[in-house]
Amino acid sequence: MSDESNDVAQGYIDNPEKQKQLYKRTLIIVVISQMFGGAGLAAGITVGALLAEQMLGTNAFAGLPAALFTLGSAGAALIVGRLSNRFGRRMGLATGFITGGLGALGVVFAAIINSVFLLFAALLVYGAGTATNLQARYAGTDLATNKQRATAVSIAMVSTTFGAVAGPNLVGLMGEFALSIGVPELAGPFILSATAFILAGLVLFTFLRPDPFIIALKINANKQRTKINGEPEKNQNNKKGITVGATIMVLTQIVMLAIMTMTPVHMGNHGHSLSAIGLVIGFHIGSMYLPSLFTGILVDKIGRFAMAMTSGVILLLSGVIAAIAPSNSVFLLVVALSLLGIGWNFGLISGTALIVDSTEPSTRAKTQGTMDVFIALAGASGSALSGMVVAGTSYDTLSLAGGILSLILIPVVIWARSSKD
Repeated sequence: MSDESNDVAQGYIDNPEKQKQLYKRTLIIVVISQMFGGAGLAAGITVGALLAEQMLGTNAFAGLPAALFTLGSAGAALIVGRLSNRFGRRMGLATGFITGGLGALGVVFAAIINSVFLLFAALLVYGAGTATNLQARYAGTDLATNKQRATAVSIAMVSTTFGAVAGPNLVGLMGEFALSIGVPELAGPFILSATAFILAGLVLFTFLRPDPFIIALKINANKQRTKINGEPEKNQNNKKGITVGATIMVLTQIVMLAIMTMTPVHMGNHGHSLSAIGLVIGFHIGSMYLPSLFTGILVDKIGRFAMAMTSGVILLLSGVIAAIAPSNSVFLLVVALSLLGIGWNFGLISGTALIVDSTEPSTRAKTQGTMDVFIALAGASGSALSGMVVAGTSYDTLSLAGGILSLILIPVVIWARSSKD
C-alpha cells in the first residue's frame, strides 16, 4: 500500500510520542506546500474570467473559466481521494498539484495561440491544482485527536493565505513579465500558477514521509486487533453527519464562487484597473484562509453547528453589501468580498470537521474525495450560472440572491441538531 515498511509503522504504533512528532511534522510539510498552492490557486482565479471575456468577446460566458476549472477539480478530487486512499496522501496530493501545474501551462499556450478550445481543455486540467489545494487540508487531520481536527484543518488553510494574498497582488507584475516575453498580459498569472502548483507537488512528494494517512491506518488497525474484549469494532460511517457536513460545504461553495467569479468582470466593466481588481480579490482570498487562525479553535470549542449557522449569516451580509455598493467603491467591494471569504471559511472548516468526525480511517480519504467532488460540482454550477445571471439581470441581483441562498444553512443545522437530540 505504501513504501513505509512494517517496522517503521510499528515504531509509530508503539510510541505515542512519535505519533505526536509525526503529526507536527506533517503539519509543517502541509503548511509549506499550501503556501505555494495558495499562490497557484489565487492567481488563476483573479484573471480567469477576464481572459475568457477577452478571448470570447463577451461577458455572458465569463463565468465559464471558474466553472471549467471547478468542474475539472471535481474529477480530480475523486482521483486524488482514491489515490490517497490506496497509496497515501503523499502520492495523491503530489500527483494532483503537478497535474494542475501542467494545466496552468496549457492556459498560457492557449492564450499565446488564441485557442478557446485549448483554453477550456487546459482549465479543466488546471482544476486538479484547485482540488488538491482543498484536499490538502485533510492531511493534517490523519493523526489528529478529536479535539484537534478543526484546528489541524485551520493550520493547513491559514498557511494558504500567504500565497493566496500574494498571488492576486502579483497580477500586474506577472502581466508585465508576460508581455516582456511575448505572452498575452492576462496569461501572466498562470505562469505563476504553474510554477507554484508544481513546487507544491514536489514538496509533498519529497518530504511527506512517512505518510501520515498510512500510519494512521496501521494505528487504527492495531487498535481494532487489541480491543480488551477481543472483538474488533466494525467500521461505521455516520451517514447523517456526512450529509450535513457536505450540505454545509456545498452551499457555501456555490455562494462564494458565484459572487467571486463575477466581481472582477463587474469591476472591469466599470473601469477599475487590474491592480484594483487584484486588491479586492487579494482581500477576498486572504479572508478565505486567514481567519483559520481562530476558526478551527472556535469550531472545536463552541461546536460545528454554531459555526455553520454563523457562516450563513455572514454570507447573507456579504451579498447585501455587494448588491448595494456603488460600482465605483473599491472599499465596499473589499468589505463585501472579505465577508464572503470569512463566511466560506466558517462553512468549510465546520463542514470538514463534521466529515472527519463521521468517517472511519479505512474509508476516510475516499469519502473525503467524494465529498469534494460534490463541492466542486456545486461550485462549477454556481460559476457557470453566475455569468448568465449577470448578463440577464445584474451583478447586484446575483449578489443578493447568493446571500439569501446561504440562509438555507440555518434550517439544515436546526434539522441536524433536532435529529441528534
